[in-house]
Amino acid sequence: MIKKVFDLIKRARGKKGDQQKQTKAGNVFKAKYTAFKRLLDSNSEFLNIQAEIEEKLRGDSLLGMGFVRSRSTMAVYQAMRMVQSLNELTNNKYKQLMDALADINSGIEALLEDAPAVTTDKYILDYDAITKDMVESVGGKNANLGELKSRLKMPVPEGFAITTRVFYDVFEDNDFFEEIKKIRMEMDLEDISSITAGSEKIQKMILDARIPGHIEKAVLSAYQDLVLKAGRDRDNSGDVRVALRSSAIGEDGELSFAGQYVTFLNVTSDQVIKTYKFILAGLYIPRAMVYRLNKGIREEDTAMSVACLEMVDARAAGVMYTRHPIEWSRDLIFINAVWGLGESAVDGSVNPDTYIVSKEKDLEVLESVVGDKEKMLVPRSDRDGLDQKDVPEYLRKSPCLKPGQIKELAGLGLKVEQHYQAPQDIEWALDNDGKMRLLQTRPINYLPENLTRQATLNIQVSTDHEPIIQGGAVASQGVAFGPSFHVTSRKDLDDFPKGGVLIARQSSPQYAMVMPRAGAIITETGSVTGHMASLTREFNVPAILGVKNAMKLIPHGLEVTVDAYSGRVYQGRLDSILAFKRERVSSMVNTPVHNTLKKIAKFITPLNLSDPSAANFTPEHCETLHDIARFVHEVSYLAMFQLSDFVSDHGQISMKLDVSLPIDLYLIDLGEGVKNVPPGSSKAAVENIVSLPFNALLNGMLHPELRWNQPRPIEWKGLFSVMGEQLLKPQMGQERFGDRSYAIISDKYLNFSSRVGYHYAVLDSYCGTNVNKNYITFAFKGGAADDQRRNRRVKAISLILEKLGFVVKVRNDRVDSRYRKDEQDEIEARLDQLGRLLIFTRQMDMLMLNDRCVKLFADSFLNEDYTLECFYERADASQGKS
Repeated sequence: MIKKVFDLIKRARGKKGDQQKQTKAGNVFKAKYTAFKRLLDSNSEFLNIQAEIEEKLRGDSLLGMGFVRSRSTMAVYQAMRMVQSLNELTNNKYKQLMDALADINSGIEALLEDAPAVTTDKYILDYDAITKDMVESVGGKNANLGELKSRLKMPVPEGFAITTRVFYDVFEDNDFFEEIKKIRMEMDLEDISSITAGSEKIQKMILDARIPGHIEKAVLSAYQDLVLKAGRDRDNSGDVRVALRSSAIGEDGELSFAGQYVTFLNVTSDQVIKTYKFILAGLYIPRAMVYRLNKGIREEDTAMSVACLEMVDARAAGVMYTRHPIEWSRDLIFINAVWGLGESAVDGSVNPDTYIVSKEKDLEVLESVVGDKEKMLVPRSDRDGLDQKDVPEYLRKSPCLKPGQIKELAGLGLKVEQHYQAPQDIEWALDNDGKMRLLQTRPINYLPENLTRQATLNIQVSTDHEPIIQGGAVASQGVAFGPSFHVTSRKDLDDFPKGGVLIARQSSPQYAMVMPRAGAIITETGSVTGHMASLTREFNVPAILGVKNAMKLIPHGLEVTVDAYSGRVYQGRLDSILAFKRERVSSMVNTPVHNTLKKIAKFITPLNLSDPSAANFTPEHCETLHDIARFVHEVSYLAMFQLSDFVSDHGQISMKLDVSLPIDLYLIDLGEGVKNVPPGSSKAAVENIVSLPFNALLNGMLHPELRWNQPRPIEWKGLFSVMGEQLLKPQMGQERFGDRSYAIISDKYLNFSSRVGYHYAVLDSYCGTNVNKNYITFAFKGGAADDQRRNRRVKAISLILEKLGFVVKVRNDRVDSRYRKDEQDEIEARLDQLGRLLIFTRQMDMLMLNDRCVKLFADSFLNEDYTLECFYERADASQGKS
């Protein structure tokens, strides 16, 4: 009796120990998956940052040190996060990557410390002394207005900039920087109410602050100089009114900040200093703080300059787009106009006039639609501020501008666009003396770059030539002509011709090997923020991605003209397009900020490790952040792929899937892979599965036409081959695996290992909406038949995988394959096919009678002849011939 009690206690302790082991193993799985997911997130973020840096290196948009500092810091952070995640995944196998990262970071920090701060010691700068490359000193709005006035001699109102030096001195004098940091530390950045409360504290602090006397004196002195320059008569109170407008670093440049900051119109002389403080405080109004937060802009890189302009008592005003905001492929200028001040045109409160002007026909007004303009804004005469008034009845439906004035305004806009070489969003006003004034200009960032060329190309060729393909995403702009060259394997790159147009199913960084001699690259899939897209910009190779059926529509060897402005490809040589094959002049190139970015980018964007099979594909050879990202990305797949080796020793942490399949399938849920399964349950049903990749794989495995449970005809030689291998050669290294199969799953992740009898298959996949993260890796090895038959089966499997778009490598009786960076539905479709293949290939090695059977077997699968009727007929026929 006592012995039985001790036995029960012993068994209970044993169960408790098993449970602890199971819990520990489950935690290992979840920790590795969490690290892998974090790695993929950081890789995607890094690629986005890299794409932004490469676009800025073009030099055709305003650029400040705020961008350089923030993107450099973010790039290093994401690379470090990837390295840490990889080491968590591999038990610190790649510690030396941290040394490489530290060296790269030191180089970047040294450049940031030595980088020239594009600023000034002056408190005031007149517009005659300001140019577009002084963004750090005067902000985006002032830099653009100064450029218009000082270099283009455009009709800009008299004015001056209160520089960012004033901002820094005021904030340092009042110890604002430290106080703002403290307030921000208390804020919940995901809670708008918390941000609002913090904003109010910061604004009150600034509004209560004292402006140092010498700064106040400098601002008021500049105001008096403006009065003299403007030559304006004082109003009845002996005052001259001005407009004070925000001009923050980053505003009206790479980001518009449209409507985020504040403007004050019709300001009297006694309110200038007070209003200046309101604009400084406006840097921290809730909407501005949330905007910067969502755009990833560090507060440390934010500073406010202020524009002080003579107030234009406008008869009419509005907005001009030098490119039609909708019909951007046509050379049209789009103008809105209202009576009075232009704020009502900007905020949409008044139905404006609309004028469409042609650039092609001597600025002819093609269309004039007169709005019913009920209200107008005018400056108050008795004090500062504005009044909204009714528009006189006779003016409501009258055009604000005469044809000559429209043409004059369009001409000014065209000059500005030509100067910046980019479409512009311009605010304008017509004063009561009939003089046109430009009040603001900023680039239209959402339209394609180099739009003038694109529109010209469209007009020249679209009516006379039909493209072979059109659409897709332009990853790198340019034009090219050459013979198309299909690339389906790495070996094809050895024969790539100079000037050829590379056509491929998927984008791949290995194409960097031929980019110096490639005319252009076109792929059926790919992301403009992916590794290859970054490389095409680095090598300045025109590239169009995401072109469906490109390999079918562009036959190998066909000579084509590529227009990577509009995303079109034409058969033959089109000189009208190739005439545009020249370098574009950039507006920011060789400015101090651009040169600093260019130096720092050498530590970030170049890719030296493009070939994983090369001897230099090691941590020690990582010279840039891109190298580290590429190395980590590659190695991480192998680390996750090997998770299945851990499964066999920890099977008891899983639950069995209740499904009609010829394998015992067990699940390990890393989170959100199953639903409605009670905690501690040992079983799950197919309807409980919510993992996207596993569901797709199961759909294939359960395909009704596979009929795995029905007998197949026996090929006796193959059967005897199997028996012979098992009975006569048991010591030849053939490993017999366990009978369980495992699926490690989450909502978007799957690691599937099927090790049955004498073969195994391992599949690893991520499947979601982010193209950059999506991938499938698949390996198959072994079998019970002789070497020759096993090798034939693997060759047949490789043929099938290649037809499905996988990159495939075969060694003896093992096949390894990879499919990456495609849309979710394409990943799911291939997982479905792999599910079918796993069931279809069971015991197929014994059917591999001869080499002809390899293609016959592959064709049977691809033609969905899962009963193998055609296979047996054709195999018999081929055997008879031999």
